[in-house]
Amino acid sequence: EISLLLASFPPHLKIKLYLRVADQEKDPLFWNTWAQRTLKNAITLQKLNQNTAKNLILFLGDGMGIPTVTAARILKGQLSRQSGEETQLEMDKFPFVALSKTYNTNAQVADSAGTATAYLCGVKANEGTVGVSAAAVRSQCNTTQGNEVTSILRWAKEAGKSVGIVTTTRVNHATPSAAYAHCVDRDWYSDGEMPAEAVQAGCKDIARQLFENIPDIDVIMGGGRKYMFPKNQSDVEYPGEKKHFGTRIDRRNLVEEWNNRMKNKNAHYVWNKKELLSLNPNSVDYLLGLFEPGDLPYDLERNNETDPSLTEMVEVAIKILKKNPSGFYLLVEGGRIDHGHHEGKAKQALHEAVEMDRAIGHAGLMTSIYDTMTVVTADHSHMFNFGGYTPRGNTIFGLAPMLSDVDQKPFTAILYGNGPGFKVVNGLRENVSTLDYEENNYKAQSAVPLSMETHGGEDVAVFAKGPMAHLLHGVHEQNYIPHVMAYAACIGQNRDHCMSSSGASSLSAALPSLTALLTLIRLLC
Repeated sequence: EISLLLASFPPHLKIKLYLRVADQEKDPLFWNTWAQRTLKNAITLQKLNQNTAKNLILFLGDGMGIPTVTAARILKGQLSRQSGEETQLEMDKFPFVALSKTYNTNAQVADSAGTATAYLCGVKANEGTVGVSAAAVRSQCNTTQGNEVTSILRWAKEAGKSVGIVTTTRVNHATPSAAYAHCVDRDWYSDGEMPAEAVQAGCKDIARQLFENIPDIDVIMGGGRKYMFPKNQSDVEYPGEKKHFGTRIDRRNLVEEWNNRMKNKNAHYVWNKKELLSLNPNSVDYLLGLFEPGDLPYDLERNNETDPSLTEMVEVAIKILKKNPSGFYLLVEGGRIDHGHHEGKAKQALHEAVEMDRAIGHAGLMTSIYDTMTVVTADHSHMFNFGGYTPRGNTIFGLAPMLSDVDQKPFTAILYGNGPGFKVVNGLRENVSTLDYEENNYKAQSAVPLSMETHGGEDVAVFAKGPMAHLLHGVHEQNYIPHVMAYAACIGQNRDHCMSSSGASSLSAALPSLTALLTLIRLLC
């Protein structure tokens, strides 16, 4: 409520309003009124939404642990010149929240591949593998066959729904690949990254599986262009940069093959924002958008003229998918939250989270809670946190209000448990006051030196709204998520409740006609 109020004020009045808000907060009536209003809203949730979900949307914030959610909330508010703590993220507004246990079958602290298999295929798996059970061993090609598991995206497609994948990473990266691929190594992006013996043994690279495993995925958007083209073929956007050249040893041009196969199906391939936004979604049934050779740039570094935002991609995706009267399933990944944290660049990570939250809000405006189940979660957390007794409204990227009582130096509120931000100068911790710690690519200090910061092992949040969202509650294994979503939409396993309810409704709808028919027969006799 405060956020909405502040948003309506011009910037020069907001500072004055802050003072009034601060005064308000001294009065118990302010907090009691707010809590009572929240309570009344909670009471309305006792009437559960048990509709069948026509549409399913999963927003996956890669690496978006609970500390990241909290920090992103504060950042979102501060970007609107608010204090930040009282701000509501779009995901905060979802009525049901659960915790998800993220461990892989062979890892206490998970990776994005094994977790993707869990929340997309409903089966926990080994780290580094996608779309295969725990019987498959990472990098061992001969353990693939017979251990494949299918995803909710496939279940939705087989039920007649349109399906889509939107990501800020490569479309063949760990998260999206579990939706369509069965691969014992998440790094087999194209055959150029595979061992020769794996190719000879018949294992397929992930990019190839994107186009071959589930025919006609309706919408595919993200990066990863170079994995679709023959080795050493120059890139359309960066023709002189060898690092962006094609990687495929088999010399196949997967984009050209897709275009040829889809030429009579209202299909379009685009590689930049202008092409994407020039499309009329009403005349597009299939869309392949590959906007970078690798991952898309961080939102803070995005070229607004050439690179679409996650929100823009989601908008186009929903406009195309929602034309199907049977509904749709859409996987949306804010994938570079994870990359920002790995690099120790908290500012990049948090801006990625804020952009994903913006996309969540936009999707909410384009759909209805009555027929669309939306779930927001993370695959795992990170060794990221913030603290230090910072005062209310302290910039999330700022300093704690004290010096260390050990080395008498300042420290930022944001810190990492490990990562590249560890630095010693003359045998002592670096003095952050000599640095621009609010710069976009500043690497926050870490306790343990690592070239890349690691994932965290704690549970992550699951936010849910729409039909059957109440089934996401308490603490669950991560692989529970797609089972709930499939149950809500009457796809995949355990559809008996749909058949019985639809049968009962069909019978009740037919009863008046049946009664009239019997009456007519009796009169004729």
